[in-house]
Amino acid sequence: MEATLEVVKRDSRGKNEARRLRAAGRIPGVVYGARRGAKAPGGVPVAVDPKAVLRILHSESGANTLITLKLDGAESRVMVKEYQLDPTTHKLLHADFYELAMDRAITVTVPVVVRGEPKGVKQQGGLLDFVTRDVQVQCLPADIPEHIAIDVTELMLHQAVRLRDLPENPKWKPLNDPDTMIVHVVLPKAEEVPAATPEAEAAAAATAAPAEPEVIKKGKVEKEGEDAPKK
Repeated sequence: MEATLEVVKRDSRGKNEARRLRAAGRIPGVVYGARRGAKAPGGVPVAVDPKAVLRILHSESGANTLITLKLDGAESRVMVKEYQLDPTTHKLLHADFYELAMDRAITVTVPVVVRGEPKGVKQQGGLLDFVTRDVQVQCLPADIPEHIAIDVTELMLHQAVRLRDLPENPKWKPLNDPDTMIVHVVLPKAEEVPAATPEAEAAAAATAAPAEPEVIKKGKVEKEGEDAPKK
């Protein structure tokens, strides 16, 4: 997915400036990369519409969205570098962007998507265990995949798909260990019954034996034939 975002350069920084921007419906941000130049080694401070940024972050490609950034009448390609949310309201408080060289490969994290229902689940009563849900890949900015899809329909019980099993794609290269487990079909976990110890067996046998009547002592027992003490 691609998106367009307009930002305005701001000349001041600090908490007061951030509060003023938020009161006006914008948030502070910084653009890092080619634009910074010698005059702005820490990046170019900008003001941006938080709703527009949230729409990008909530899209299918999320933070991997390729953005056409409009600033001072010029355009550049950027991606979201970092962003900050209010822990209580979850409102966007700050967003940083970095410019991309479209002919230079970058490293991004891409979600894995599972397609189909395994035969090992339908026919053999297994469970699909989704082990690795994100994979790091290297690619050009224009070739970032929105996701990596895996068809698990033919998976039987105890079979798995590892990263090395994925078909090669000329546009991107996975960086994780090739042996990384993506998904596998496993047996449902049965409740384990602890093995009986000799003490437990003895206690069970004692419980099973007929219990003798309990003797309750209520003081001195009078012998047969003895007279009761006179009052």
